[in-house]
Amino acid sequence: MEMRQTRTRRAKDRVLERLRKLCLSLPETSERSSWGHPCFLAGKKTFVAFETFENRPSIAFKLDPVDIGRLLSDERFFATPYGRGQWISMRADIPLDWDLVQDLAVRSYRNVALKRMIRVLDAQGGRR
Repeated sequence: MEMRQTRTRRAKDRVLERLRKLCLSLPETSERSSWGHPCFLAGKKTFVAFETFENRPSIAFKLDPVDIGRLLSDERFFATPYGRGQWISMRADIPLDWDLVQDLAVRSYRNVALKRMIRVLDAQGGRR
């Protein structure tokens, strides 16, 4: 039992490290702990959070309602409980499609970033 928990913790740490690297590669981003979990900010606004729901790690993204509605039909996603229809969470204890994670993180970033930050992102190729 303890060995399984250790493996699970290491897997969760690897996901967080990769997510951290992705999020912090975007212009003017930072990380802070909010409500006991890591959140990634574009300027002063949160665009991605790494959290645990029902003892399962997940990644929350702030997306347009149309994108959220589309993603909710995918079993990897669930409505973020606090999101008021603006956030969607992706289960992070299953094999992740990192191209999709990157796409969602960049979309989320674009939803909250200032225009000047988006101009820098676009000058860098729009995605990292």
